[in-house]
Amino acid sequence: MQLEVAFPVPLPDDPHKWDGWSKYKSPNFYERLCLDPRANPSNELIEQHCRELMRWWQKKLPLKNQPSNPLAQILRPGLDESSRYLTEARVELLDPVRRQQLDSELAAQATEQAVIELHKYLTFALADGSLTAEEEKSLHRFGVEHGLSEEQIAAYIDAELKDSGATRVAINLPAQGTPAVSAVARQARARRQKSLDPKDEFMRMLRLSNLDSDGMADETRDAFVNMAENLGIEIDEAEELVDVYLDEADKMSNEAVAPPPPARMNGIHPAVKPVAAEVPAAAVPAPSNPETDRVRFANYVNSAGGPMLFIPSGEFTMGSEAMDAAPNERPLTKVTLSKFYVSRFPVTNAEYEQFDPSHGRKRAPGAGDRHPVVYVSSLEAIKYCQWLSTRERKKYRLPSEAEWEYAARGLDGRRYPWGNHENRGDLANFADRNTVFAWSDRDIDDGYPESSPVGAFPFGASPFGVEDLAGNVWEWCLDYFEPYRGVAKVNPHGPTAGAKRVYRGGSWKSRFKSVRATARGSNTPSYSCNDVGFRIICECE
Repeated sequence: MQLEVAFPVPLPDDPHKWDGWSKYKSPNFYERLCLDPRANPSNELIEQHCRELMRWWQKKLPLKNQPSNPLAQILRPGLDESSRYLTEARVELLDPVRRQQLDSELAAQATEQAVIELHKYLTFALADGSLTAEEEKSLHRFGVEHGLSEEQIAAYIDAELKDSGATRVAINLPAQGTPAVSAVARQARARRQKSLDPKDEFMRMLRLSNLDSDGMADETRDAFVNMAENLGIEIDEAEELVDVYLDEADKMSNEAVAPPPPARMNGIHPAVKPVAAEVPAAAVPAPSNPETDRVRFANYVNSAGGPMLFIPSGEFTMGSEAMDAAPNERPLTKVTLSKFYVSRFPVTNAEYEQFDPSHGRKRAPGAGDRHPVVYVSSLEAIKYCQWLSTRERKKYRLPSEAEWEYAARGLDGRRYPWGNHENRGDLANFADRNTVFAWSDRDIDDGYPESSPVGAFPFGASPFGVEDLAGNVWEWCLDYFEPYRGVAKVNPHGPTAGAKRVYRGGSWKSRFKSVRATARGSNTPSYSCNDVGFRIICECE
């Protein structure tokens, strides 16, 4: 586990010049005191750091009487809480028994993180269904450098090979007189012989990710650079290769969405008639038989344990012109969608932590396995979809805003997923008498002060049987935010870039009327909070 342990002496008076002050509430006691656990700090050093940090905060106490001061607004919570949290860290670290327990927990977390990083590397290595001896050596080297034992690495590789159905293949030519290698081995050998250069192999891994600049977060980029180092590539070269790949991926992404240039005749642009749709007619989904489709596209449970429901193709009106609708819900827009699968519930803690076990430390207090995962940014949600896609060889992603609203409303234009009934505690988890907001409805009790386990409100299901679409947690969508234009669309996915990404559905913090199926919210793609989660889509093949 890597910690930021900067502790300049004397401590800068300006909080903008160092961020150690902001660690006072960290769940890691070492981090609270800006200590590096790997350095095995002495009791004297623990006392010194605690003393210096307490003095720093004491100097800031006069800010409590200056509420309009910008520094007071930044430091406000710490002015009241810091001494308690710093003292707690000091007491815990000076207790030999508690410190030993903490060190054991940190070691376990470091091993857990190493396994996560190894899994990322292994996923890409097995993407084509095979694992060569050279790749396995690289995996072992990578794991050892991250603190795993050879036995742990071997066991993990064997388990992943079994789960994924991939096979080990030899790329050496068979000795004369021995049986010919299998077709899989021959194909793998041909691929490897063309890609013996580590740089070629690294570029292959990058292309398998299908990420572009918007989808590759900083931590994902770091993971790729670590992979490159284990292939023998220098860090600077790896960074350059990532940039080359992203340029290539962005160019392909832009070409996929760019409209064709208008035809020219004798240097004159022909007159162009306005059209009702923003996509060519060929993109309109072909008519299908609902009964046949329901047989062919049966509901299923994905490998993470999430039920997936089939949603037939259809045409509906997106948005609302109701009196209480926000301006961003207008004008009404006619949308045609192809069939797809959607998860019956938001992704749960148990499902998400199969992808990122370390996220368990971010669970909200009292949240169990069946509660929706929160504190996930849209970028992390996208990575979960990519992980599940690689695991199952299917196309999982976040729902488009149109797909989300269609799954919530169906074809009849209802206000809420269940219909038009309002102000009932058995339909959704919203800001009721159990919450402490100024807008909390004191007359209704939905039974939960914060998030609820998924499926707790079956009467709130949509026409397609999708649950928890109203309240509980906001749900990230694929689209970046843009105003509606009232132009008919076919399978819209919104703009490919923007400052904010859409989320839908409202949460346990929302007023009842704010969980309407047409209500829209948005925030920066990296935003996360205790009332924001996501559900997933799987494209029909």
